[in-house]
Amino acid sequence: MPRRDKLAAMFLLCPSRTFKIVNFTFWSLLLLATAALAQSQPGNPNSAMDQLPSAPGAKVINLTEPGFSNEPAIAVNPKNPEQLVAAWQINASAAYSRDGGRNWSKAASATPKDYKKSGDVSATYGADGAAYLCYIAFDKLGTAYYWGHNATRNGVFVRRSPDGGKTWEKTAHPVLEHATQPGIPFEDKPSIVADATAGPYSGNLYVGWTQFTLEKTAVLFSRSTDAGASWSSPIEISTHEGLPRDDNGAVEGFSGAVAPDGTLYAVWADGNSIAFTYSRDGGKSFAPSRNVIATGPSYFPVSGIDGGNGFPQIGLDPRSALLYVTWSDYRNGDVDIFAATSANHGESWSAPVRVNSDALHDGADQFFQWLAVDPKTGAANVIFYDRRRDPANRQTTVTLARSTDGGKTFMNYAWTNEPFEGNKDFIGDYTGIAAFDGRVFGIWSEEAPAAAPAAAPAPDGDRHGTPHTFVRVGVADFGKEASNH
Repeated sequence: MPRRDKLAAMFLLCPSRTFKIVNFTFWSLLLLATAALAQSQPGNPNSAMDQLPSAPGAKVINLTEPGFSNEPAIAVNPKNPEQLVAAWQINASAAYSRDGGRNWSKAASATPKDYKKSGDVSATYGADGAAYLCYIAFDKLGTAYYWGHNATRNGVFVRRSPDGGKTWEKTAHPVLEHATQPGIPFEDKPSIVADATAGPYSGNLYVGWTQFTLEKTAVLFSRSTDAGASWSSPIEISTHEGLPRDDNGAVEGFSGAVAPDGTLYAVWADGNSIAFTYSRDGGKSFAPSRNVIATGPSYFPVSGIDGGNGFPQIGLDPRSALLYVTWSDYRNGDVDIFAATSANHGESWSAPVRVNSDALHDGADQFFQWLAVDPKTGAANVIFYDRRRDPANRQTTVTLARSTDGGKTFMNYAWTNEPFEGNKDFIGDYTGIAAFDGRVFGIWSEEAPAAAPAAAPAPDGDRHGTPHTFVRVGVADFGKEASNH
């Protein structure tokens, strides 16, 4: 769980213009041209280039009430695409939909009872059609930013829902767990991946995460071959280890994707680079990880909210084996979203493509992206927070970007038009997205309107204030179009 999560939460528990040309005189045309030129200037909140089209079939649903709900995840069941599961913190909680995301119900018994805190959720559907929820749990954190120092009991856990997310089995199976004693590590930010293919390792479940110790960070990995009931002894898959703090220099942000032949590909942030590795034997062993894409620093400030990061995600078009990686950094001054692709199983990568379509160097931040590649159409879908409509770089909307030409270009769509301001609160460290057969499902958190200013962190990291974040789900439907590559 990255730093903002702990510091901010876990202790606490332009309207468009329409011109009517009445007569086509010289002066009318001149007036029109002048207005159009003014509108096209970068940073103008009414800029024609900043007025994004709505995503087709766009709908947004409030999933929770204002409180402390953020860092969400979402998954769609490939065996039954009408079935979805969503999850969020704090504590680890879930909801489900059985009508393609149009309506949602709170799941029963998703929150663990034997730890005081739980969060950093991720979710997936397995080859068995069951939903799986992965999270961390602990009683009390260690020292701020330096989580391995004075850490209490903690671990990574997985729960299974045999009915797709409505109810959750009572037993939470530990991937790795530590009792409270001096010098224990702190396990952080896990991500669960399912092999739901017809390949040789179909049914396997994989979890990767960051382990914070007093001396270093490392990316660990474990696998399950029995529907999450038991997990292999963790192995370290980060050839290069990181610093023991997560305010920069840690190796962090594991993301994985499974190819039809069963190959598991994985990435994470490693300083100013994206690290990449793969396993061809069902997660038993991995190729030495190597840095494949240069980035800006993994952490960066974003005005008006409590922190920001650009951790990468990986996705794969199963029809062509084209790999996608998305991330965000501030190489252009303001924060932008980027994508790169590999057509040779990760051996080499394309030059980065800028995903957000606003003017370069316009001072607007785009951040907290998440990637989903549609396994049916091959389209790459990216969700992110977007500030292109506010010259002051404070008001935030949610944008869906989409590529149907193999990551060469991205069309941007508005998922929300009513902006929110972060109010210096903690809105989370990431968003979520899922896609299947032209339908796209996004999930994110927002600051509630008229929220009180966030309290400054106390020395122990507790904010001693009232949180105001809530979770929303966005639905879009692009039909059954296929990508062109």
